[in-house]
Amino acid sequence: MSIQHCKIIVLLAALITGGVVILAPRVSASHENSLDDQLSEVLDAHGFTGRAGSSLEQRLGRRIDKKLADLGRLAFHDTLLGLNNDNSCSGCHAANKGFGDSQSIAIGIGNNNIVGPDRTGPRNQRRAPMVLNNVFFPRLMWNSRFSSLSADPFDNSAGFQFPPPESFSLSALPHLLTAQAFIPVTENVEMAGFDPAVLALDHDGIRGLVAERLNANGEYRRLFGRSFPEVRNGAPITYEMLARAIAEFEFTLVFADAPIDKFARGRGHGRENDRENVMTDDEKRGALLFFGSANCVSCHAVSGQSNEMFSDFQQHVAGIPQTAPTFGNVVFDGPGANEDFGLEQVTGNPNDRYAFRTSPLRNLALQPAFFHNGAFTRLEDALRYHLNAIGSAPGYDPAAAGLDTDLRGPRGPMAPVLARIDPGLATPVVLSNREFRQLVAFLRSGLLDPKANEHDLRKLIPLRVPSGNPVHTFR
Repeated sequence: MSIQHCKIIVLLAALITGGVVILAPRVSASHENSLDDQLSEVLDAHGFTGRAGSSLEQRLGRRIDKKLADLGRLAFHDTLLGLNNDNSCSGCHAANKGFGDSQSIAIGIGNNNIVGPDRTGPRNQRRAPMVLNNVFFPRLMWNSRFSSLSADPFDNSAGFQFPPPESFSLSALPHLLTAQAFIPVTENVEMAGFDPAVLALDHDGIRGLVAERLNANGEYRRLFGRSFPEVRNGAPITYEMLARAIAEFEFTLVFADAPIDKFARGRGHGRENDRENVMTDDEKRGALLFFGSANCVSCHAVSGQSNEMFSDFQQHVAGIPQTAPTFGNVVFDGPGANEDFGLEQVTGNPNDRYAFRTSPLRNLALQPAFFHNGAFTRLEDALRYHLNAIGSAPGYDPAAAGLDTDLRGPRGPMAPVLARIDPGLATPVVLSNREFRQLVAFLRSGLLDPKANEHDLRKLIPLRVPSGNPVHTFR
C-alpha cells in the first residue's frame, strides 16, 4: 500500500536518523467540543459526500444484472480460464482478503491450489491489487497500465489505453473493467503459463482457446444461455461475453459505506446524533490529521477523478524498499535484476522510474501486506516508514517487516530510489503517540465498510464451479 504524503514518524526515529522534524499542528483542546463541526467543515471543503458507493447504477445507467454477475463469480473462481490449469482470478484476488492478494508478492501459475499463508509457487513482481470498489478506479494496476483517458472508467469516449498489443483496441467496451477482463488470461505468469503451444499464440489466440473451453462445457453453455439469448439459440460463447460476466461480478463488489461515509451523509438531515455516533472520537481526530496536518489527502485524494476512493490515481515515488523473491517467474529490472522500475515499464521514460500509482485506501484493514511489493505486513510499520523513507530505508529489515523467507533477499539498491522520492515525502512530520494511534484508527476502521468482513466475503466463494475443477483452498 502507498500512503503518500502521510508524513508520520516518531520523534526518536527522526532524531536518530538526523531527519528534520516538523511538529504537526494539534487540535486545540478548546475546540474539542466542536470535533464534529471541524470534521464536517473539512469534508465539505473536499467535496466528500459519502455517497460514492450508492452512485453505481446511476453511473452505469442500468441495474446490475444479478444472473450475469453470478456467472462471473463462478468464472472468477474457475481454473478452466487458465491455460496452465492451476490458477483462477481468485488465486490472486481472494474473497477473504477483500478480493486482494494473500501474498506480499503474488504467486500465479505453478501454485499448490492454496490461497493464503501456505501458498507456494514462483513469485511474480508485485502484490495483486484489491478488487473491491475498483469499478470507480480510472486507472488500474500499480503502474497504471490500464487506464481510461477520460479519467472516468464509465466513459470510453476518449478510449481505454492498454499496453501493446491491445493499445486502444478495447475502447468500444462499455467500462474499463470489461476491457481489463480481456487481459489476465493472456498473462503467462498469472494464468496462461509457459507451455510452448501457448507461447506460440497471440493474445487473441489465447482468448480463443479459453472460449473453446467454455463452449465445450455444457454447464457454462447453459449458464451463458440464461444471459445471452444468442447462446441459448445455439451461437457460441464469445470471450467478450465472459469479460462482461466477470466485470458484472466486480460491479457487485462495491463496499464504500464506511464510518466516514455515514458521518458525511448524516450532516444537515436532522440526524446529528447518528453523525456523532458512527465514528469514534479517535477516528474523527485521525480523519482531521489525514485531511489536515499529516496531508495524506494530497495524494490519497477524495475529490475529482478519485471518486472518493482515497487516491489521486497518479504515480509517485514513495521510497519503498526494493524486494525481490529468491524464486520467481519474472525477470526484475536493473543490472542486478532486483529492481522494479514501475511506471517506466509502461512509458519507457526513465524519469518515471520507481513511480507507482497511489493505493486507494478503502477497506485496507483487510490487506495482509502494504505497498506495491508488500514490503510491510503491519499497517503501523508501513505508516511509520512511509514518510521518513529517507531516514528509515537504511534500517529496513524484511524479516522484522514480516515477509516470508523467500522475500528476504536479494534486495535492490535504495540510493537511486530515494534520489527520486516525491518532494512531499522527503521531510518527516512527527506526531505524538496518541495522534499516531488516532490516524491508524481512521485508516483501519474509519475507512472500513463493516460489510467487507472476512466472514461475509467468504460466502462469495463457490463450493463448486461449472468446470468441475477443484476450487482453491482459501486459508
